[in-house]
Amino acid sequence: MILSESWLREWVNPDLGSHELAHRLTMAGLEVDAVTVLAEGLSGVVVAEIVAAQQHPDADKLKVCSVNTGSDTVQIVCGAPNAEVGLKVPLAQPGAKLPGGVKIKKAKLRGVESQGMLCSAAELTLSEDHDGLLALASDAPVGTDIKEYLNLDDRLIEIGLTPNRADCLSVLGVARDLAVVVDLPFNGEASAPVAPTLDETLPVTVLSPEKCPRYLGRVIRDVDINRPTPLFMVERLRRSGIRSIDPVVDITNYVMLEIGQPLHAFNLEALEGGIVVREAQPNEALTLLDGQSREMTAGTLMIADEVKPLAIAGIMGGEGSGVDQQTRHLFLEAAFFTPELMAGRARQYGLHTDASHRYERGVDPELPYRAIERATTLLMEWVGGKPGPITDISATEHLPVRAGVTLRASAIKAMLGIEVPADEVTRILKGLGFEVVVDSAADEWCCTAPSWRFDMGLEADLIEEIARIFGYDNIPTLPVEGASQAGVNSEAMASLADIRHRLVSRGFNEAITFSFVSPDAQALFDPDSVPVALKNPISSDLAVMRTSLLPGLAGAAAHNIKR
Repeated sequence: MILSESWLREWVNPDLGSHELAHRLTMAGLEVDAVTVLAEGLSGVVVAEIVAAQQHPDADKLKVCSVNTGSDTVQIVCGAPNAEVGLKVPLAQPGAKLPGGVKIKKAKLRGVESQGMLCSAAELTLSEDHDGLLALASDAPVGTDIKEYLNLDDRLIEIGLTPNRADCLSVLGVARDLAVVVDLPFNGEASAPVAPTLDETLPVTVLSPEKCPRYLGRVIRDVDINRPTPLFMVERLRRSGIRSIDPVVDITNYVMLEIGQPLHAFNLEALEGGIVVREAQPNEALTLLDGQSREMTAGTLMIADEVKPLAIAGIMGGEGSGVDQQTRHLFLEAAFFTPELMAGRARQYGLHTDASHRYERGVDPELPYRAIERATTLLMEWVGGKPGPITDISATEHLPVRAGVTLRASAIKAMLGIEVPADEVTRILKGLGFEVVVDSAADEWCCTAPSWRFDMGLEADLIEEIARIFGYDNIPTLPVEGASQAGVNSEAMASLADIRHRLVSRGFNEAITFSFVSPDAQALFDPDSVPVALKNPISSDLAVMRTSLLPGLAGAAAHNIKR
């Protein structure tokens, strides 16, 4: 996950430099792979407006543009396809420096003088988009330094998360952990609920509650999708690797990055009847938002209306019900899908989306309430509209059950080798969202994990949380102590190393293979046993635990023979 440091600091702002902040996150288990300075080395680039554009006399793909810099009008030769009159763009003036050390000078292109260069997002290292000029908002003040206008004095933090930490696939999740690490409060309060101004609802029927235990939806009428997405939102999306599309889609993506809940907005006028959450029907196909038609496989959970499929649940919406420039009325959904049943589903269709990445790892089942209110608030602010009440279909018997776990002070000392103060243990657990009941007499804590932590079920899990927040570097390194006794092993107790040496000396090779194999390979070699299936396999070829070494050995042999 990539997030803006300035965005993170709006939630919790410790008195730490960027690299020390990254180190503290890494030591807390959120490994920072890179800290990148945004537009490093950029200078001399300003907001400019194209006031005239003519065809270059000697080049079909070039235009000669008159550009207002705020203090002057200069001539720029440009080959971008979107260089049109009225467009506001970044202009690198003579003497400007671009990231990577490129210095801009006056030049002649096919005999016509160019007094600078109009820039794409890629040339400013804001994204990899180099197909056209970076179009700025129509109200961008001409002559303003682009670093000031786009707030480019920022850094990007790239975090490599393990699959069990889906709760940190958001600014909220990272900020919550960081706040506990640095012992600071963070701005994590949910926005106030939006009062409905319409009575209209859309009927919702969930036919597969074991796969979709919670589904929330809301009608919103009379939005103005032609309003621009606010600049701060466009930039935060861009810095997290998401392209701005339109204000409705941008807001749903923004809320997903902000708090971790994927959302989807349907064009209300494209829906026929109510929403039906069901499994795919035989030979059912759907054209998705990527323009590709896919035939659904059995067991795939669909979002449909009473006539047709609308989306693959938790993965991607359909093209026919998507939001476009003519959309005026929305149906906004937020749902919880069972992680075990989502795992690997997107890969079946050759897809990997931001939504599927989160759903297959586990999204907080309580988060849809907060997300739909937050998205509604932003929609009201930026595109207007009239919201109806929230339709809530929840099958609580299928929601994850959070059992209490007892944590003993003696177990902390035994596993970590140190005594962590009792008040510090309580602070850490409560800061991470656990419900904690302290038994001071027994030196124990009865802890119930928060709804966003699917990986907490054992006392050892709690001790690991204590260790990573207390600080691995605060746990002293001590030599191993123990009594030793001289003696000689019997011949019946040959060491593993000795056995390896004897086998190698007889011409054997050691093979180390995965403990996971494909269900088909497992069935070929051991058809009578039922293997343990993984909840979240790395791939479909590594989906079950092996009961024999033969599938792995045969796979290695096949790989070698083919090469």
